Amino acid sequence: MPMIAVTDVHGDSRASWKLAEKIKDMEKKPDVVLIAGDVTNFGTSREAERVLEPLLDLRIPVIAVHGNCDGRDVPEYLERLGVSAHNRRVEVEGVGIVGIGGSNITPFNTIWELREEEIEDILKRNYRPGDIILSHTPPYGTKVDLTRSGLHVGSKALRRFIEENRPPLVVTGHIHEARGVDMISGTLVVNPGPLFRGYYALIDIAKQKVLLMRL
Repeated sequence: MPMIAVTDVHGDSRASWKLAEKIKDMEKKPDVVLIAGDVTNFGTSREAERVLEPLLDLRIPVIAVHGNCDGRDVPEYLERLGVSAHNRRVEVEGVGIVGIGGSNITPFNTIWELREEEIEDILKRNYRPGDIILSHTPPYGTKVDLTRSGLHVGSKALRRFIEENRPPLVVTGHIHEARGVDMISGTLVVNPGPLFRGYYALIDIAKQKVLLMRL
């Protein structure tokens, strides 16, 4: 299933419009657009609407989770739109997607943060073998959770779950400077990089192929 993965839009609707134009020009359209959180920059559902409008207009399935910096009404808005995967399992083209919104605990006391036990519970309750995981927070100890200061700040619960269950793909974000691709026990882990800086990814899980792209 070819897909486009984005994360950390942080309210930049110009970037989402540019991405929508890129998708329109593609000879082969993706089957789904995955959004790994922080649609807004502590903004409201109105900001989320401006960001998502050009992507929803493509008539391609959009599946999203909120991030730790999304405003308090954003998760509910994503649910009303029918695009939220947080704490649930959804299917696109027969492929299951399990979502984790918010982040693990940070030093900054942001709006949406989860204890490791909560992350583990979401995964255990919703995951079925072969599902994709769409998580704002990255797994611990990878290229995609490494901060500029050299610290790994991802979720240890997510890391353990990947090692034990080996999903084919985890799409994540949160750490802007950790754009990249890694592998954990055969699982492909992708942080497309923040869309507000023009980054996104093209992923074909059947071919285990990832292209890190720029607008």
